[in-house]
Amino acid sequence: MTAHALRSRRPRGDARLPRIVDDPDVLSSYLEDAAHFPGGRASGVATISSEAEAAALLKTSTSVLTIGAQSSLTGGATPMGDTLLSTARLNHILEIGGDFVRVEAGVTLADLDAALERANRYYPPAPTFFGAFMGGTVATNAAGAATFKYGTTRDWVRALTIVLPGGDVLDVERGATRAHRDGYFEIELATSVIRIPTPRYSMPKVVKLSAGYFAQPEMDLIDLFIGSEGTLGVITEATLRVVSERPAFCMALVPFSTRSAALAFVRRLRDAAHTTWRTKDPRGIDVSAIEHMDARCLELLREDGVDRLQGVRVPDGTAIALLVTLELPPQMTAAKAFDEIGAARAPRAPDTPLVRFCNALDEAGVLDAVEIAVPGDRARADQLLAVREAVPAAVNRRVGLAQQTIDPRIEKTAADMIVPFEAFDELLMRYDEGFKRRGLDAAVWGHVSDGNVHPNIIPRSYGDVESGKAAILEFGRDVIRLGGSPLAEHGVGRNAVKQQLLIELYGQDGVEDMRRVKRAIDPGWKLAPGVIFTRSTPPPR
Repeated sequence: MTAHALRSRRPRGDARLPRIVDDPDVLSSYLEDAAHFPGGRASGVATISSEAEAAALLKTSTSVLTIGAQSSLTGGATPMGDTLLSTARLNHILEIGGDFVRVEAGVTLADLDAALERANRYYPPAPTFFGAFMGGTVATNAAGAATFKYGTTRDWVRALTIVLPGGDVLDVERGATRAHRDGYFEIELATSVIRIPTPRYSMPKVVKLSAGYFAQPEMDLIDLFIGSEGTLGVITEATLRVVSERPAFCMALVPFSTRSAALAFVRRLRDAAHTTWRTKDPRGIDVSAIEHMDARCLELLREDGVDRLQGVRVPDGTAIALLVTLELPPQMTAAKAFDEIGAARAPRAPDTPLVRFCNALDEAGVLDAVEIAVPGDRARADQLLAVREAVPAAVNRRVGLAQQTIDPRIEKTAADMIVPFEAFDELLMRYDEGFKRRGLDAAVWGHVSDGNVHPNIIPRSYGDVESGKAAILEFGRDVIRLGGSPLAEHGVGRNAVKQQLLIELYGQDGVEDMRRVKRAIDPGWKLAPGVIFTRSTPPPR
């Protein structure tokens, strides 16, 4: 029988207090995350080398914010007077097995992917920013392009090592500790036993969800920490499931002149992929991701010269460009892929996944306009991915510039929403109408295969920020009514609009359930105070 209680242990390693650097010149580089959340300040930064150093810092500090790459898009990695605990030195890949990998929290996605590629393994649920730290991806239940096929980080976490606020350490294995049927866990600490109530709200049934604490009857303890955004403990190590044989990847940038044609093509690929997975047809189309960039995104690329820099042609009049990731058998080579592409229109073309994909492109009238990276062509794949990543970078840069030159109150104003795919077209229309009504400049991109995209305001004044926040709240309420979540993959962080959307999703009672969990584990409110929710209930909006 699975236990509902778990005993902590003492931290391993030298229990010395790590050096805390308080030099203002050093701290200045840590005061802002990728969200350009304003007002960042820190009392010092300590870069730990072991779980024992993390425990020592927690025991002697009153307010600690754990940081990795600070790639948060919610302000969750922006300090507000905290001592920063950096995991940058916890950067070792400890073990690669047949179907798992064990890593420290400071390992980057790029380093993990490179090591797994050498071992012919693959970790799929990675966000699109490969500089992110593994601990941060677990702490936010990060997701990305391949969620359509592989799910989110949560689905791939087997075990975690977590340092609790008082310095005790938990080794949590999936399946070993489940909530009592009456709705609680018990953790035996060195000096006491704490009882943690499980949240009672119901989560929306969508493929991506990063909206506060996980909740489910008789839930697994590990899921309480995944997605908790550093508010319940410091993750120092993770054991992750991996795919035991790395597929070959073909990437295609596909332009469409109308949104309706693009979405029809997405529906066709989604249906084809589901059929392939169900029937295990070796000739079937196996798509793991479809990314989406709207016309404003493409304008930004042209304004910044990214299309020319990367040698990527996007036809004039393109309303939406899709970036499709097609998985092919591991033995597929570049030469064979080009042979199949060249033969796709021939009367007796071979029946292969790549030929079927080319036929689908041809029937959609876009085959001749596609930019493609065949398996093995890493340079071309990197160029296509650089185009995709240049879009959020372009918006973030413009937000930062406006903050510096127009109004220091300007901040990133964006949404991270998901709906069931059948409601996706309606969601896009609501974005169109809401932005037009408010006269806002906005770019929309993201993971169309999941029904998850990110509308971002490009601010020209602080008034645009205020109007954008009102629009996002309105969109969030629409998304909830459509059966989705206004918080899909980036988390909640310190962003006031996202914290309000959390209340819209679960109600004040649901957020108070989260506070009860927080108070049980962290009664001193030491870890990441102000992240996900405030300490007390805010007045109604």
